[in-house]
Amino acid sequence: MSVAFPGESAEYRGARDRLLGQEIELRRAMEAVAAARRALPPGGVVPEDYVFQGKRADGSLAEVRLSELFAPGKDSLVIYSFMFPRDPGDERPGPQAGRTARLPLAEGPCPSCVALLDQFEGAAEHATQLINLAVVAKAPLPRVLAFAEERGWRRLRLLSSAANSYNRDYLAETAEGDQRPMLNVFHRDGETIRHFWGSELFYAASEPGQDPRHVGTLEPVWNLFDLTREGRPTDWDEQLRY
Repeated sequence: MSVAFPGESAEYRGARDRLLGQEIELRRAMEAVAAARRALPPGGVVPEDYVFQGKRADGSLAEVRLSELFAPGKDSLVIYSFMFPRDPGDERPGPQAGRTARLPLAEGPCPSCVALLDQFEGAAEHATQLINLAVVAKAPLPRVLAFAEERGWRRLRLLSSAANSYNRDYLAETAEGDQRPMLNVFHRDGETIRHFWGSELFYAASEPGQDPRHVGTLEPVWNLFDLTREGRPTDWDEQLRY
């Protein structure tokens, strides 16, 4: 089907049709990558049934095991590692009000992680119809829950890994203790839980002038920028306030 928009030139239509061909190839490539991901051999069995601090379904605070994050009939678990505390070199402003604003800047949340989680908050109700979704931070649970309340997060399942080695084991923490924004997917097969996939593109060399884009297809903000004439900005980053 050939289409055209009002007022466009033949030059524009020719260039747009060529771009459309590239977009079709990109769509095919994205599905090929997704198919290769789905076909991965079984990953490593998790070394322990990690114990997190979190909330149970009834809202009470309690220890929550990794295995308890799998709801009946849902065998995939997506965990995003929220950089709270943020990277030590991140000097973007912290919150202006609330309990989190009283923390030293280095102990506060990463603005880029927060921007992504703002978007996950909107998607969580839909995604959790089919999968399990959780957010893990190294900060103590009271800090995590206080910030979530300040941010208006209501649907995200928030956990603290302050008392376990999950972050270190799954590449979300450096040897020095700095936090990293990894996304990991686990799969349950009967009583066995295995690692299925991790956003290890974060650790691959980036293209010149680009960031890792390890969760690039999940970030609406940056993908919206990519659709514009101006493109993805190189002198802008997410903030906790604007």
